[in-house]
Amino acid sequence: MKLSSIIDKLNLEIVNSSELEEKEADGVYIGDLLSLVMSKAQKNNLWITIQTHINIVAVATLVDLAGIIIAEGMEIEKDAIEKAKEVGIPLFKTDLSAYDIACKLKEIGL
Repeated sequence: MKLSSIIDKLNLEIVNSSELEEKEADGVYIGDLLSLVMSKAQKNNLWITIQTHINIVAVATLVDLAGIIIAEGMEIEKDAIEKAKEVGIPLFKTDLSAYDIACKLKEIGL
């Protein structure tokens, strides 16, 4: 599913460049422990987390994730945003909980 469709349907806030919206996501991973994300998330997954530091971008790059959704309205650190722009990892933000955003992703077919 195109990220642009997910953004529209879930009213996600785009944190970095909108040029990344045409990327595809084909699954979801939820978690905050970086070592588990590295070992369990799959390529092209959207990652839901409350982590906001630069290391999330490194993990997303390593696994080749489709993007990161920051839940609970957490403020993303500036260096993480800059690095995500640099390496092409889409960052999104929502005030919803990880559970609620996951339920909505399931409802739209992801």
